Amino acid sequence: MKLVFAGTPAVALPTLETLAVRHEIVSVITREDAPQGRKRVLTPSPVASRASELGIPTIRANRLDDVVTKQVADLQPDLGVIVAYGGLVRSPLLETPRLGWINLHFSLLPRWRGAAPVQWSIMSGDSEGGASVFQLVAALDAGPEFARVVRPIGAHETAGHLLEALSHEGAALTLKVVDELDAGTARSTPQQGEVTLAPKITLEHAHIDWHDDADVVFRRIRATTPEPGAFTIIDGLRLKVLQAAPAYDTAALRPGALNTDGGKVLIGTSTTPIELLRVHPAGKKPMSAADWWRGLAADQPHGADSPATDR
Repeated sequence: MKLVFAGTPAVALPTLETLAVRHEIVSVITREDAPQGRKRVLTPSPVASRASELGIPTIRANRLDDVVTKQVADLQPDLGVIVAYGGLVRSPLLETPRLGWINLHFSLLPRWRGAAPVQWSIMSGDSEGGASVFQLVAALDAGPEFARVVRPIGAHETAGHLLEALSHEGAALTLKVVDELDAGTARSTPQQGEVTLAPKITLEHAHIDWHDDADVVFRRIRATTPEPGAFTIIDGLRLKVLQAAPAYDTAALRPGALNTDGGKVLIGTSTTPIELLRVHPAGKKPMSAADWWRGLAADQPHGADSPATDR
């Protein structure tokens, strides 16, 4: 079939590459080049870069407006496929492809409709995650579902790891649905179950509250890794927590208190402490928590029990 593919981040790449092997992608729609890094250099999205390598014409747009709609209509596609584009598809673009649009969404719909389903599933302590391919409609992630894949969420799994796994499983699932639509054998069913929402994760969501219990803190760290990155404030400076784990076999510390025990760098919560394993101090490179602690202790000889700043 002739496909239009809309996507922006790296998690959309496996689906783009998988579909390009079997079907004709007549155009890719992705968001405009964005400033990256400290020097704020304008950089193409991962999808834009890969489309260029594959020789696929690209439409760069942050809004799917009338201009984009006409560009798509001129291509006369059979189907639109969207994976994490970062914007809404509205009428009349919604109806422009002959078979409309399908969406690969990284949740088990209708649970976690919205921008950050993987992050919210981990933050909320879900035991399972997955991906759904559904027919795009005007309402948010509400269309009938063609297929899904389900997988357990590991006890130490981060959002980055889960998204990477689902991007590949979801690519195969999307290809299956596209092939069935091409053959006229695809069947969809209305979504069933309680609707929950997954709004965009902000920096505030990544700010650790040490008054939470250890399991809640640990889920927040995993859910916001690698982006935007869980953090706390110690002695007025931001400290990103790259890797950590509950220290169930250590004595309790008051929330936010910082200490060491047998070489472990610990911060107290309302229950068991959290062991810091790898951190990224402001203005420095990522390092082990032990190396960071030695530097902190050198600067503050009496800071063995200095508290992390409360949220």
